[in-house]
Amino acid sequence: MRFHPFLRALAVAGAFLCGHSQAADTAKALPPIADFFSNPEFTGAVLSPSGKYLAVKVSNKSSKRDMLGVVDLTTNAVKVVGNFSDADIGAYQWVNDERLVFTATDRDLAQGDMRYAPGLYAINRDGSKFRQLAMRNGQPFITNGSSLTSRELLPWHTYLMPQTGAQDSEYIYVQDRIFSSSGEYLYTNLLKLNTLNGRVNGSVKRPGDSYFWLLDNKGEPRLTMTNDKGGTNSVYYRDPANDEWRKLTDFERYTGHGGAFRPVSFGPDGTFYVVSHAPGKDTTAVFTYDIAAGKMSDKPLVALDGYDFSGNMIVRDNKLLGVNHLTDAWGTSWTDPAMKALQEKIDKMLPNTVNQLTLPARRETPWVLVTAFADIWPKRTMLYNTETDKLTLVGAAFSNIDPNQMARKDLVHYKARDGLSIPAWLTLPKGEGKNLPLIVLVHGGPWVRGGKWEWDPEAQFLASRGYAVLEPEYRGSTGYGGRLYRAGFKQWGLKMQDDITDGTRWAIDKGYADARRICIAGASYGGYATLMGLIKEPNLYKCGVEWVGVSDINLMYTGSWFYASDFTDDYKRYGMPVLIGDREKDAEQLKATSPLLRASEVKQPLLMAYGGADTRVPLPHGTKFYNAVKETNPNVEWIEYEEEGHGWKLPKNRIDFWGKVEKFLDKNIGAQ
Repeated sequence: MRFHPFLRALAVAGAFLCGHSQAADTAKALPPIADFFSNPEFTGAVLSPSGKYLAVKVSNKSSKRDMLGVVDLTTNAVKVVGNFSDADIGAYQWVNDERLVFTATDRDLAQGDMRYAPGLYAINRDGSKFRQLAMRNGQPFITNGSSLTSRELLPWHTYLMPQTGAQDSEYIYVQDRIFSSSGEYLYTNLLKLNTLNGRVNGSVKRPGDSYFWLLDNKGEPRLTMTNDKGGTNSVYYRDPANDEWRKLTDFERYTGHGGAFRPVSFGPDGTFYVVSHAPGKDTTAVFTYDIAAGKMSDKPLVALDGYDFSGNMIVRDNKLLGVNHLTDAWGTSWTDPAMKALQEKIDKMLPNTVNQLTLPARRETPWVLVTAFADIWPKRTMLYNTETDKLTLVGAAFSNIDPNQMARKDLVHYKARDGLSIPAWLTLPKGEGKNLPLIVLVHGGPWVRGGKWEWDPEAQFLASRGYAVLEPEYRGSTGYGGRLYRAGFKQWGLKMQDDITDGTRWAIDKGYADARRICIAGASYGGYATLMGLIKEPNLYKCGVEWVGVSDINLMYTGSWFYASDFTDDYKRYGMPVLIGDREKDAEQLKATSPLLRASEVKQPLLMAYGGADTRVPLPHGTKFYNAVKETNPNVEWIEYEEEGHGWKLPKNRIDFWGKVEKFLDKNIGAQ
């Protein structure tokens, strides 16, 4: 099958390559909500190990299902090799240059309607030798071309590894996740699977309850991390001389305290890269680790000023070429001079975007994959030919988005009342950036990094409607150093909340925000912070929007008889008492910081939304608070998406929700 033209050549002088003019635009209608919250049209592509072929998702216009296509980059011929009548293609990887593995998913089902696991399938790039490898549920899910029986299939809890392995045979390693009879995750076995005949060559011996596996530079299992008793995790190394496991370090599971390092990857000649704190530094960096000597290098290989290391090593042909890393945005530091020169060349062709280069595993072809993005540009994927110096557009995530209508996003810092420096993301609508209605958008987690410099649909949608958006990386957030993270322990509703308040007042003092028109909003922990913000700062926030938010800390411990929670007993025993609060020792604090017990204090207009199938923050968090607050506050709106889980998977629900948010905000702090 051939689609022509599947790939469109871009002129170097084209608008995307050289950038849209940032001059004042002629009056345009506001971009539709669907442009922000529909599913992305394109989600990326994967080069084969040689770089001769490109695997992509291709949309079937009649069934509207995602299919798996392979592009021969020599001829640009496209062949669809994987498709389902009742599902979409999920994840996919190259096994070798001839064969791929893939899973199934369903973009049209939310969490409450999901009945199947991803399954696992393999096929050659020419469409031959199809084989189902794992079930999607308790029964085999056989598609055309398979003659398997149920006994030959792996169980439904078989998953792809994030690492691809050596990609030089028909074998891959897959994860077999084991659960208890009550559905609680226990550990992960690692299986070596032949993708041609579906047979497993045994299970890799575990030193304990493994939850993480790492392959070495030859694609063999070399490291595992285990969940141990007493709330600790251990890191084990598998000695290639005798296949015996040796413990390297351990640390507290939920706080991260202790431990010499965390593993990153194995590089050329077995070099082991780890993340650890440099002496005297608050942030983490990359070091090499001598396993035989049990010692890290004295100096870091990669250190990022003001940021903990997050990223990966780039290795090709047994040589370290560079490092991908996250600072304010994703970027690459090349150690290879030729790759550094190539990056500079592509950056000149695409001067208005961050441009990440992905290389095939082997240097056999001139093709390089380029992912380009900016705060005003959603991701676009291109191919660059090093012989012709031509860029070719493969696909765009949100092609209807006009960068000229988007808002710039900046990382700022402000001081909390105790002197701690708080990072925050500030998005200002195009045009005048003073005295604006402000949305304080609080990220969930809370023990995660909230944002990065890229196009974000929520902040951009709000900015397109005339609102300034402030997203604080309050204490407890990760990625900015240990001090900021640890300062959030047991600070729900206390100093974590103060950080959000201090950021709001900073925006007012800087002249960005109109003090009379400020709304606080967020999901999950951000929903909790929204409720606590309305309670603690009634004169600061004029309204609140919260979805899937925690309303009662004690309910996180006890759950509800009818609604299941995915919080494990282990987390309740070892994690929550340290991170959030001990139910007995901190009982009075938890009462004071549980919004449900203070619902009568919320007098401002409030919009609440919950998913009926949510297992992270079950529905009673919403219904109990709604029933309580309605007794004293008539200006509360309720939305329930019965089939949704912890957030909105379906585009129709995202579009509906943000349409209601737009009306609510216009009514209460109107942008115009």
